Amino acid sequence: MHLAYPAVLAALLFCTGLYGVLARRNAILVLMSVELMLNAVNLNLVAFDVWLRDALHSGQALTLFTIAIAAAEIGIGLAIVLAVYRNRGSSDVDRLRDTAETDAAEALPGDSTEDQATAPAGKAKKAEATA
Repeated sequence: MHLAYPAVLAALLFCTGLYGVLARRNAILVLMSVELMLNAVNLNLVAFDVWLRDALHSGQALTLFTIAIAAAEIGIGLAIVLAVYRNRGSSDVDRLRDTAETDAAEALPGDSTEDQATAPAGKAKKAEATA
C-alpha cells in the first residue's frame, strides 16, 4: 500500500474539519468538525504505523488512546452545549460570544448602586466566615 493514498485522504478530512471549525456557527457542528479533524489524525497514525511496519504497533495504540480521549471530549462538549442551549436558548457561537461580552460589560464592579449597597454586608459575612 502506498502511503500517499491515506495521507491525501487524511489531509482532505483535516481540511474539511478545519473549514467546519472556521466557517460554522452552530456549536454542535463545530464539535463534529473537531471530531473529523481528530479522525484525520487517527488515519495518519495508523497509516504511518503500517508503512513503518512497527513491531510494537505504537501508532495503533496511540490511535486507540486518541479515540478514547475524543469520546470523552465529545461527551463533555455536548453536555456543555446542551447546558448553554437550555440557559441561553441558542447554540450559535457568535451570538453566545456577543452575549458573554455584553454580560461582562454590564457586570463591571462599582457601576451599579446595588453592588455598592451589598458590598459591606458581603465583606462582613466573609469576615464572620473566616473567623
